[in-house]
Amino acid sequence: MIGVVIAMQSEADILLQDMKISRTLTVSGKKVHVGMAYGKETAVCVCGVGKVNAALGAQILVSKFDARKLFNFGVAGGLNQGTELCAVYQIDEAVQFDFDLTQLNGTKIGTLDEYQENYLTLNHFCAKLPLKKLGTSDRFNDSPADYKLLTEELKADIRDMEGAAIVQAAYSATLPVYSVKAISDVAGSGSTTEQFLINKDKALQNLKAYLPILFEEL
Repeated sequence: MIGVVIAMQSEADILLQDMKISRTLTVSGKKVHVGMAYGKETAVCVCGVGKVNAALGAQILVSKFDARKLFNFGVAGGLNQGTELCAVYQIDEAVQFDFDLTQLNGTKIGTLDEYQENYLTLNHFCAKLPLKKLGTSDRFNDSPADYKLLTEELKADIRDMEGAAIVQAAYSATLPVYSVKAISDVAGSGSTTEQFLINKDKALQNLKAYLPILFEEL
């Protein structure tokens, strides 16, 4: 079973539209759709926005639906000139940039207590999608401080509010984890909120075009 963790219904819809759904149920307040996606047994959890929701969604798929690999996709924000609006990228490494035990452990920003490095590595698709680094936090903003942390210290390319939490959950369950993001907004190009609202649908349609190829590899 492939477990797909997606924050928003609009993101999930690009897969659900082409999925043969056999049942839909609610587990711990999260909607889960079970069926066949591009010929593969799949459970899709629409988890909601944020890291706790993302980790809970991932764990539901592992514990209740016996997921053997986790896949996260959706829209995200670009952080540098290497990310283009509405382009699609796969995530190579992910970090929770609002997790900070520096004062206690002397570790780098984002280093989870049970790990030695701040970035966690994901599995890769063979599909020709450029690899990017992802920074995750429970914040959607235009904060100059966050931008400086992400770009100068962490060297991240993309930011979102779920990805790295799903990776952490996958690591805990010792499962392969994959993530693909389409860029809805780019920092430094005006309000990220306005960009998100304008570009979200086009970005998701670009991502949808890759789903059959990616599922073939899963």
